[in-house]
Amino acid sequence: MTPDADPADRHTPATAPADGRTPVTTPTPPDVPYGTPGTPRLTVRGEAHLEVDPELARITITVTARGKDRRQTLADLTRRNTRALDLVRTHGDAVEHLETSALTITPELGPRGRAERTRTHHGHVQITAELSDFTALGELVTALADLDLTRVDGPWWTLRPDSPTHRTARRQAVREAVQRAREYAEALGTTLTALVELADTGTEDAHPRAPRNTRALSRAAYGAGPTEDEPAPLDLEPRRQHVHAQVDARFTMAPPRL
Repeated sequence: MTPDADPADRHTPATAPADGRTPVTTPTPPDVPYGTPGTPRLTVRGEAHLEVDPELARITITVTARGKDRRQTLADLTRRNTRALDLVRTHGDAVEHLETSALTITPELGPRGRAERTRTHHGHVQITAELSDFTALGELVTALADLDLTRVDGPWWTLRPDSPTHRTARRQAVREAVQRAREYAEALGTTLTALVELADTGTEDAHPRAPRNTRALSRAAYGAGPTEDEPAPLDLEPRRQHVHAQVDARFTMAPPRL
């Protein structure tokens, strides 16, 4: 029985040349994913954490109507919805996005639903607006909260999806990975020779969170009554955004002298 050959001595099958000469075999390089003593590998992780000002603020506006007459309820809802939209549009370029995100018209039946008689009708329209001018945001929120049967939730602070902050974080993560790898190599008395792999393990930013003053805005919206003077704009302090980027990098090094 012939003993098994060493994996390092394996060769690719030989092919006989057409002229009848002795075939030549080509050694197959071993697959060593973790490097060799002659070509050691180094794996490091690079991270970046940035804290920046938000670029956008999102609010939701909910207008409500309620009444026994279906058509009158719908007319009230339409009027209040139009007034809220017009008020948002008066802020011009400060509003980057405006949409109606939900509409609900619900009949409420009488006690025990006898004869399917409708006791009252409920109508709700939800509007979503995104603003980039935070000075205009305070004025808009205050004006909206002063409307009849209008609720305001927000703001939620965020960055734009294409914000350069994400790119800056990724670059810093890569630079940190290279710097960390060089420091490890220097500690071994050697240098890096090549980059083998760079993997992006994730870029995250702070998810929009419900603001602390949401309930206060809601109570003010529903409890607001007519006043002689317009209310002063709310002073809204933007929440700082945290952006995190992370990469894994693999390098080869010159053999160190240990």
